[in-house]
Amino acid sequence: MTIIGLKASCVVGFDGRQHVLWRDGQVVFEGSRILFVGRDYSGPVDQWIDHGNALIGPGFIDLDALGDLDSTVLTLDNGDESQMGRMWSEQYLAAGPRESYSAEEEVFKYRYAFIQLIRNGITTAMPITSMYYREWAETYEEFAAVAEVAVDLGLRTYLGPCYMSGMAYWRADGQLGHHWDEARGLAGLAAAERFFADFNGRHGDLIRGALLPDRIQTCTPALLQRTAQLSRELNAPMRLHCCQSPSEYAMVQQRRGASPLAWLQQLDLLTPRSLLPHGIYTSGDDDLQRVLDGGASLVHCPVVFARDGEALNSFGRYRAKGINLALGTDTWPADLLDNMRQGLNIARLMERGGHLTSALDLYNAATLGGAKALGRDDLGRLAPGAKADITVFSLEGLHLGPLFDPLKNLVLAGRGDDCIASYIDGRCVMRDGQVQGVDYPALQRQAQKQYAKLMRSHSQRAADQPAWQTLFKPAIPFADDYSAQAPLCTIDPLRD
Repeated sequence: MTIIGLKASCVVGFDGRQHVLWRDGQVVFEGSRILFVGRDYSGPVDQWIDHGNALIGPGFIDLDALGDLDSTVLTLDNGDESQMGRMWSEQYLAAGPRESYSAEEEVFKYRYAFIQLIRNGITTAMPITSMYYREWAETYEEFAAVAEVAVDLGLRTYLGPCYMSGMAYWRADGQLGHHWDEARGLAGLAAAERFFADFNGRHGDLIRGALLPDRIQTCTPALLQRTAQLSRELNAPMRLHCCQSPSEYAMVQQRRGASPLAWLQQLDLLTPRSLLPHGIYTSGDDDLQRVLDGGASLVHCPVVFARDGEALNSFGRYRAKGINLALGTDTWPADLLDNMRQGLNIARLMERGGHLTSALDLYNAATLGGAKALGRDDLGRLAPGAKADITVFSLEGLHLGPLFDPLKNLVLAGRGDDCIASYIDGRCVMRDGQVQGVDYPALQRQAQKQYAKLMRSHSQRAADQPAWQTLFKPAIPFADDYSAQAPLCTIDPLRD
């Protein structure tokens, strides 16, 4: 088996307790395992690769990784979301929901998203997509194909078809309604169980299974109780989207007589296998203690919530309580460096100072915190015996400014595309910023064509099916048809 040695001006190692920085460091690996991290390696090496002025570090772990052509960006500065057809209308529900994409297009969106994750230094991902565009939820067959995409690209993934018992929709009176189909939810869980049995540990353990119900308010107690039971039986991680909106909190409180986290505790869903995006709306210290007592992890996604003026009460206070924090992107762009930077700034605004949250805290969440959430002590660190999931971030960019600390420079000014090389399970999946075997222009053309189809589908879901062009408001009005009667958007993205 070939032994590869990497060199760079800076290397983030792990001393058994914490990340440590090696100047003019080396990382040596054989196959999928790291042999050495430090300086002056004296053993045999078949090939040395010198990355020069760069930071070699552990791959990032994204536990709410966008697996989609993102739809949330369409709501930015676009008025009342209930009118734009992102969610279902009562009229659409009565007519019968339908798929917005073909089966091939569903798989392509994952391929596009996975490539974006790799380009941004993410080596382990637990993806998420929107269910609003689906006839219902995801399928076993679809995820069998998604697993093949992940293996082809070399991305380490935790996969499973999403399942749910219900879907929120806008009623004709403008209020939020809920449609339920318990049988469909349980059938979706059975498909997830089958996928886990067939794919967990496949392809040299690059693919692992996970239980991924949709948001907790779209799941019945029976579905969640069965999820908890399966998680115990299979020792499977389960991701439970919760505490992410006032409407979710109010609905759970009204229907279940408890806060979302108290309800999850009652259902035995707060365990070390539980990953909880997003933890923003809670009852306070009682709820946080429930998370801590259960050993669950919170998955923090600062950017997507900041866009709507929402933020975690205090990253630093949660961490100080002993709650394990991981990171997720959950939106475009798939840039965890951007989430670290914005997460740091938002935390300091919420905490009114810099004494509770540091740049290293966010970096730890993207590496060690994600690994702990998955129960993996072989990820999120560069140390002998760990998986050879390694990223290389260039420190040459003019935008980084004069270097004073490689990590701080990257968190304060870096971009995901500063990642110039990535090794996952010992395989080089990206070199010189190029994901192996991917035609970037062709990929982008297909994504643009498919996104146009997605935008057009909004008309089907909106009440009274208005022309799709009227549903999207440009940041700057178009000069050639700006009038009170003109459509808000007249550019047809399908036009050549």
